[in-house]
Amino acid sequence: MKNWDDLAERVLQGYELTDVEALNILDCPDEELLSLLQSAYKIRNHYYGNKVKLNMIINTKSGLCPENCGYCSQSSVSNAPIDKYRMMDKASIIKGAAKAHDLNVGTYCIVASGRGPSNNEIDEVASAVKDIKAQYQMKVCACLGLLKPEQAAKLKEAGVDRYNHNINTSANHHENITTSHTYQDRVKTVELIKQAGISPCSGVIIGMKETKDDVIAMARSLKVLDADSIPVNFLHAIDGTPLEGTNELNPRYCLKVLCFMRFINPTKEIRISGGREVNLRSLQPLGLFPANSIFVGDYLTTAGQEETADHQMLTDLGFEIDYCPA
Repeated sequence: MKNWDDLAERVLQGYELTDVEALNILDCPDEELLSLLQSAYKIRNHYYGNKVKLNMIINTKSGLCPENCGYCSQSSVSNAPIDKYRMMDKASIIKGAAKAHDLNVGTYCIVASGRGPSNNEIDEVASAVKDIKAQYQMKVCACLGLLKPEQAAKLKEAGVDRYNHNINTSANHHENITTSHTYQDRVKTVELIKQAGISPCSGVIIGMKETKDDVIAMARSLKVLDADSIPVNFLHAIDGTPLEGTNELNPRYCLKVLCFMRFINPTKEIRISGGREVNLRSLQPLGLFPANSIFVGDYLTTAGQEETADHQMLTDLGFEIDYCPA
């Protein structure tokens, strides 16, 4: 049996895992899983205590995307029957923020499909963000695709706190998932966000036929990028997408991935994101021992757990909602 607790102590002292140690976590025997979770929680508790950050998505523009991402129901290569609509108006975006506020959500995430936003779309989002920040004490995150420097500056000036642009997978596996943009395109966008003075959010999707070496590479890339928030998505394979029928995950492996992310990026917000409900299933509560953040409500084109069930889960665990926008 590995001494996971000793490894956690070393991480708290600044130690970086070797690839062998990283692989040991992903390959952790199921009978050691509770011990691994407890050790990951030691790191999580050191930096975040028992607090959990709540995030909520509004899908302000759905479908109509020219990209060919294999996991996405909104892509040009998807036949999934989803709602398709152009950018919501300002009033609808603000209405979503009011709902998020009522649910004690700390970060409201404005998401739009597409390769990148038009200048008109940037103006619409920026105008909405200014009003939201004037009315509510919450963080605003935008996720609008590849950005230009002047667009990033406009979002910063409007009050956008955080920008999400996931690397999604490893550099080696990227072309197996999409060819309409490069891995480096994604990295450049995260770097651009940082240069604009916006907090970078970048994460991954697990379960897209990647290897465990790919998973290790993802976590190390996010450490180099210094992403403040790391959403860990677990593939919810949607019928009509190229990854339809892919079912590589089980709840125990998902928990090991979350622990691994905490060990590699100990100080960062680790968020259990899309696919939480269908992949972690009855083990969802255990995910909050390594992670300190979740989405509540629905995702982009798939349903999430009822918001009241998420709040009850946190209460049952003895965790506290971290509503502080700072």
